[in-house]
Amino acid sequence: MRPKNPRPATQPRTGKPARKAGRRHPLATVALLAIGLGLTGGAYAAFTTTTASAEPQVAAASQNSVDEGKKLFQANCATCHGLDAQGSSVAPSLIGVGAAAVDFQVGTGRMPMQMQGPQAQEKPVQFTDEQVKALADYVSSLAPGPSIPEQKFLDGKGDAAHGAELFRINCAMCHNVAGAGGALTEGKYAPPLTGVTAKHIYEAMVTGPQNMPVFNDLNITPQGKADIITYLKYIQNNPSPGGFELGNLGPVAEGLFLWIFGLGAIVALTVWITAKSN
Repeated sequence: MRPKNPRPATQPRTGKPARKAGRRHPLATVALLAIGLGLTGGAYAAFTTTTASAEPQVAAASQNSVDEGKKLFQANCATCHGLDAQGSSVAPSLIGVGAAAVDFQVGTGRMPMQMQGPQAQEKPVQFTDEQVKALADYVSSLAPGPSIPEQKFLDGKGDAAHGAELFRINCAMCHNVAGAGGALTEGKYAPPLTGVTAKHIYEAMVTGPQNMPVFNDLNITPQGKADIITYLKYIQNNPSPGGFELGNLGPVAEGLFLWIFGLGAIVALTVWITAKSN
């Protein structure tokens, strides 16, 4: 009697198709995406936390400077310009003048004014460099305005010839072609530009202090302003090829010199010759 063939073992029916050996579970892709997103999010959070921890220190330092500047302003400037720098009947508003205007006016000693007059006169500076910066930071925090110029425009390495042309067109009618300054109307004057720092010259051009017009970047480009500074430093550091320059005050001073000393010398020589012949 032959033995019957054994029936092959079959898996119990569960209603679900059996998975092939080695096939990935359908949820594995979702799990991998979740893990990847989790790692990416964790790395981003760690990076932003490090960056955020450094930013408040910079902001705090800037805010400390603004707070210090506000105290200095209220103690020294608010009498004329108002507690909130909104101006008054005796002084203009400072909202929107920018850090450059404060750095120029306070950094040259023109502010605070010693007394009311046709224009603020340059005098010894009343504040330290840190206090000037704090005042500038406070005023610039009130509204946007011209900022303190970058050092690359102040190094005196521009085009002196182009600067001379720009200076003759825009500045010489008040400051004299050699930057010696000159008188204006109603007791006002254009100050001499010898000995003035490059930073203050640039700031004067962008803010227009006293009676000076504002030369924004559309009137004279930043490089053009750098060229003007180069020209002024060149004529300051190089002697006049014509000899004694009489203060660079122009033809009026030179004519007066000739009339007084030249004509006087001729008259004196004539008198001496007449006396000698007699």
